[in-house]
Amino acid sequence: MILTTPDQRRELLERSHKVAMVGASANPQRPSYFVLRYLSTHGFAVGPVNPAYQSIDGVKCFPTLAAYAAENGPPDIVDVFRKPEEAPQVARDAIAAGAKAIWFQYGVVNDEAIRIADDAGLAVVVDRCMKVEHARFSGGLTISGMNSGVLTSKRRTL
Repeated sequence: MILTTPDQRRELLERSHKVAMVGASANPQRPSYFVLRYLSTHGFAVGPVNPAYQSIDGVKCFPTLAAYAAENGPPDIVDVFRKPEEAPQVARDAIAAGAKAIWFQYGVVNDEAIRIADDAGLAVVVDRCMKVEHARFSGGLTISGMNSGVLTSKRRTL
């Protein structure tokens, strides 16, 4: 099922705990690094999946989704930071790992991958960021992407 509404995405985030992040990076300049750090400090158990690393900030990194699932069980969400042309194989790997959902980050749009995941019964989120959506729902979204507390239209007093 392709999740198109904010309520559907919020519900997915609320019921999920284990996230396998395919394409996670140890480079602090990469979006996947920032998202990994954010999700890890906001209640998610994030397992980075990237064969280039043994660990990222002390967190064990897995070479494949199959290796992640063998050690941690099926992920609730597979968060995808890969090129769109690589997304169909990631979708197949997510299905094989027993994932319940797949989240294609900004720019990771591939019709074949979406169809594969949807046909397999996974919850599918396309062209959205887990960090941004989580922050949006928890009142912590600001222009800098940092948690500032609850959003309000009133100016803070200094």
